[in-house]
Amino acid sequence: MTTYVFDVGETLVDESRHWLRVATELGVPAFTFLGVFGEVIAAGLDHREVFVRFGTTAEAFHAEVDARNDPADGLLPTDLYPDALPALRGLVNVGHVVALAGNQPLRAERVLSEFGLPVSFIATSAGWGVAKPSPEFFAKVIEVADVAPASIVYVGDRLDNDVLPAKAAGLTAILIRRGPWGHLHALRPEASKADRIIDSLTELFNENPNGYDGAAR
Repeated sequence: MTTYVFDVGETLVDESRHWLRVATELGVPAFTFLGVFGEVIAAGLDHREVFVRFGTTAEAFHAEVDARNDPADGLLPTDLYPDALPALRGLVNVGHVVALAGNQPLRAERVLSEFGLPVSFIATSAGWGVAKPSPEFFAKVIEVADVAPASIVYVGDRLDNDVLPAKAAGLTAILIRRGPWGHLHALRPEASKADRIIDSLTELFNENPNGYDGAAR
């Protein structure tokens, strides 16, 4: 039995709707915003730099959004990638444990718990008080999963936040090639450090029903 722990944004959740709403709120054409956003990511900068490029800060923007308390500003079940629920269910059906742990606000724990996902736990950086890529975040993953690091597979879309720190913690790390980070990071030399690179979450059980077999692909 393997414990699969999933990142949230651009691993299970398609963040396109969120970022298009951000562009609208900032009064910036979507194409312009996404172009600058891509440039920030390609340069290896913190994604919050995109807010600075348009004259504000991420903290100020999100404080304003939070004060509005509009449910549409948060995660919705329709934001899940089409393969997310089938993959989680498929892994559970063949005897594995699945969980979620990502850099998310505290309210994401409540919202995700309402999606009916077949997970053993849902954790966020806000709830734990520590964020990726900190080693303490992955120490918490191991602690809460309550299994040996070698029995944990961490799945995420980023090398810097997901694959490299997970490997340093002794976990198996899988990079999913989707979203802006996933596609750009899969081209970097460090991508070879991932135990596996996938394009769909269903690859996790369709090709390997017994769990990760140590073969990089």
